[in-house]
Amino acid sequence: MKKIWIVVPLLLLTPLAMGKHKKNKKDQAAAAAAKSADSAAAKSSIKPYSKVITSKAVSQKGLFTVHKVEDKWYFEIADSLLNREMIVTTRYSKIAGGVGVYAGELENQQTIEWEKGPNKNVFMRVVTTISVADSSNEIYKAVTNSNLNPIVAAFDIKAFGKDSNSLVIDVTDFFKGDNQPVGLSAGTKRRFGLSSQLSDRSYIDAIHSYPINTEVKTVRTFSSSPSTTPVPGVKAFPAAYATGVVTLEMNNSFILLPKQPMAKRLFDPRVGFFADDYTVFNDQQQKVDNQIFIVRWRLEPKDEDIAKWKRGELVEPKKPIVYYIDPATPKQWRPYLIQGVNDWQVAFEKAGFKNAIVAKEWPEKDSTMNLEDARYSVIRYLASDIENAYGPNIHDPRSGEILESHIGWYHNVMKLVHDWYMIQASAVDVRARAMKFPDSLMGQLIRFVSSHEVGHTLGLRHNMGSSSRTPVENLRNKAWVEANGHTASIMDYARFNYVAQPEDNITDKGMFPRVGDYDKWAIKWGYSASFAANEKDDKKIVNKWIIDSLKANPRLWFGTETNPFDPRSQTEDLGDNAMRASEYGIKNLKRIMLHLNEWTKEEADRYDNLEDMYSSLTDQYRRYMYHVLKNVGGIYETPKSVEQTGDVYEPTPKAMQKDAVAFLNKQLFETPTWLVDKNVLNKFSNPVTLDAVGNTQISVLNSLMSAARLYRITICSTRFGTANTYNLDEVTDDLRKGIWAELMSHKPIDGYRRNLQKAYIDNLINLMNPAQSSDLASIMAALSGPNIKNTDVSSVARAQLVSLRTQMLTAIPATSDKMSKYHLQDLTERIKLALNPKG
Repeated sequence: MKKIWIVVPLLLLTPLAMGKHKKNKKDQAAAAAAKSADSAAAKSSIKPYSKVITSKAVSQKGLFTVHKVEDKWYFEIADSLLNREMIVTTRYSKIAGGVGVYAGELENQQTIEWEKGPNKNVFMRVVTTISVADSSNEIYKAVTNSNLNPIVAAFDIKAFGKDSNSLVIDVTDFFKGDNQPVGLSAGTKRRFGLSSQLSDRSYIDAIHSYPINTEVKTVRTFSSSPSTTPVPGVKAFPAAYATGVVTLEMNNSFILLPKQPMAKRLFDPRVGFFADDYTVFNDQQQKVDNQIFIVRWRLEPKDEDIAKWKRGELVEPKKPIVYYIDPATPKQWRPYLIQGVNDWQVAFEKAGFKNAIVAKEWPEKDSTMNLEDARYSVIRYLASDIENAYGPNIHDPRSGEILESHIGWYHNVMKLVHDWYMIQASAVDVRARAMKFPDSLMGQLIRFVSSHEVGHTLGLRHNMGSSSRTPVENLRNKAWVEANGHTASIMDYARFNYVAQPEDNITDKGMFPRVGDYDKWAIKWGYSASFAANEKDDKKIVNKWIIDSLKANPRLWFGTETNPFDPRSQTEDLGDNAMRASEYGIKNLKRIMLHLNEWTKEEADRYDNLEDMYSSLTDQYRRYMYHVLKNVGGIYETPKSVEQTGDVYEPTPKAMQKDAVAFLNKQLFETPTWLVDKNVLNKFSNPVTLDAVGNTQISVLNSLMSAARLYRITICSTRFGTANTYNLDEVTDDLRKGIWAELMSHKPIDGYRRNLQKAYIDNLINLMNPAQSSDLASIMAALSGPNIKNTDVSSVARAQLVSLRTQMLTAIPATSDKMSKYHLQDLTERIKLALNPKG
């Protein structure tokens, strides 16, 4: 083993030098001791409570005890709140204009918890609930090791509380700074063209603390250098162009989540509730449980009423659902917004609760109340030209318990409901024949939208299929429709009863949506207690509720909002037969079209009203066409549990599909001349591009002849048998007979029809040779779907082209109209080239 020697030079010291050395050693020791003391003090900067929260402090108790000492803000956090989950919401309380975001709207939401750190500090973690396990299970260790929550902020402990059961942290810099959990997300900054936050123009405006929440209001100023060249996805604040900065006022709400989460109700696709989910692990599993549970408010009876509640008597909840009306709301509309909320009381009565939901005007003289305070649910009135409203909610991610909601009500939603009602109802309601409605009518329209949005905040999703369970003829039956409503759910996009004809004399009760049979049943299913011992038993009980209810009343069916193939689940439609309903709707549109000039007239208007309402009318007409179109190649999907009979998937009935093509041939592909009235169009439409009618014809035809739809038809024929399905050959034959009727009648082919026939030939050529398609959408569909060349679709397309060319060659000699003849000659050559591209 080698030895390693370290050579140290020896210094020879004089006596004087040695004396100095001794003195220096003493000084060094003292300095070291002082340094050590300073280090210890620095490491442990915790001071006595009175030294931090001095006599100058202005304090308020609540979720956190909040102290303001001169220009510093402190949170005093009770030990009992450590490791408790909280939700932090960030809303705009004031915002610069011009980007389509408004005061009161939600910007950010995080679940957080506080925990003690290792160095006399406190961490804030953002909690992401992905996987859970009970701590009594061995697998709990694996779950926690694989789901570490990020530490997003650290705070030094400045002092311990007087009773040593709390700790004090300085939150001044955290709230003044640009910290994502309480500020703007990175995506929002990019979208609005914002860069760094300017510290000299950003500050804490106020902090207020309440029993279950603490509210922080800040002013934040950001630099911004918006480009003069538009950037995709970026909508900069107009103020930034002039000043280079944007100032926002934000409000953060810290909401304590319940120590014991509410009991969950597991999601079922047969009832339309919003849902949350996470993966549950336990030691006894043989398969992972992906637990999906509905979102709902916590409604519980008062302790003294539990026995009554169990007996089925109506009781008041411990904590009712209360909505306040924003004081910025014009006074004439407030009663109707309140009615829209109160309309849901009848639904909660089905679940066993009376007075469970109520709306009130905001007490403007009460200075203790704040619109952004998380304890209050508010219908916020937004000064916006957006024609919409929306109903979100904030819920506990552990259980789905809804904690609060701020409904967004855009001022210009009134234009939306005006246009809907005028186009769908003015044929039967004289009040709708003007550009400005009486307040009583507009109020009822506001009430219906209010009720719909409140439904979302109660946990209900759109039910786009409920209207399909109503026979079309019942929509014209005054007694029936006024008693039952034209749709079973206000959560449907059913709008107004456009099927009703003037001679039916149907009143508002049969024209307007209302909280219907489905809505009452859905609330009963979601909010009634099953008294089961656990969630699995609860699932079995509520499953039986669904089976029994649907058997007794088919109108309770939930038609999901996102099914692209089921024609029963559509927006803006009515009744169980789109062809009959749309035929009635078109009759009313024709009546309205005759009076459109008259009903849109206002003094000094330069035909803007006429253009606007003609566009709304053609939009409604287009909706009818697409309602019908969805039946062709349609597939019914009816979710079921194993206890229910019948299949989940079945084809749209053959007769209905055949009727759909016949309807399109008659109502769309035969030029709807009533829609191209020169007395209307010549007032506002410059004839430089294809008009709404031509565009609708081409777009519907392209969709009808799309590779995906035709391939779906062939698959259904294979699965369900040709006797039960509308097969590909029948579809193309029926379509050809309608679009090419002039080949038999030898009548002149008008301009709309010539464009339509050219599009028809283009579609067949692209189906026969998909690689030759110049349409990007068709190319992408071909790449992502089946190889059409290897299916019956391309074979049928070729057969149709061959047959059509023969018919055209036969018809040309008998065609006297010059443009029609040129048109047919052109198309025969196009087909010839497509069939034999090499010549």
